[in-house]
Amino acid sequence: MFELLPLFLGVFLAQVAPGPNMLAVSSISLSSGRRAGLLAACGVAVGVFLTAIFFAFAMRALLESFPFLLNLMKIVGGGYLLFLGLRSLHYIIKTKDSVTSHASRLKSDGNAFMTGLFVVLTNPKALMMWVAISMYVASLEFGSWGFLLVGGEVAFSALLIYAAYAWLFSTGVAVRSYQRFFKGVEASFGLIFGALGVKLLIEGLASVRAY
Repeated sequence: MFELLPLFLGVFLAQVAPGPNMLAVSSISLSSGRRAGLLAACGVAVGVFLTAIFFAFAMRALLESFPFLLNLMKIVGGGYLLFLGLRSLHYIIKTKDSVTSHASRLKSDGNAFMTGLFVVLTNPKALMMWVAISMYVASLEFGSWGFLLVGGEVAFSALLIYAAYAWLFSTGVAVRSYQRFFKGVEASFGLIFGALGVKLLIEGLASVRAY
């Protein structure tokens, strides 16, 4: 099991670093509160474990047989990130006062959970990370149970890390700052999500044309 320690350390650092998962959890925590942020973090963790299961039993073989699936994932993931960005920008335009209530931003707790889940499942960078993980786990000859073990560990670390982000971005100071400068904050999230989405869409479409 000690062979997996470098892998877990690398994944931990990747999860701590800013990215779509962190942006989704932090934006939900700021605008909709700690409960919604924690549910988004749970969605991320579930998405990580589902990805591990897919790789353990099917996804690796599919990618080897149909490499264009990675390009398709870039298009889908880019489109979803662009949607999140446009949603933030639309929220600014339609909101007249300083900030609306939490209920008007997220209609249900399920929306927060599903946002975290979909950000992971449509993130091609996460998919490519699992390609690298699958190669490493396969080299250790652990078999499918190894993917489930690694998936459980990575999902647990994702839950801890993104729950910490949810707590951090839902503190009183963070929420008060958001309520005061919410249009600037939402604009930043919208532009970042939009830029990431457009970048992935361009990469995916360019790769499809190359076939």
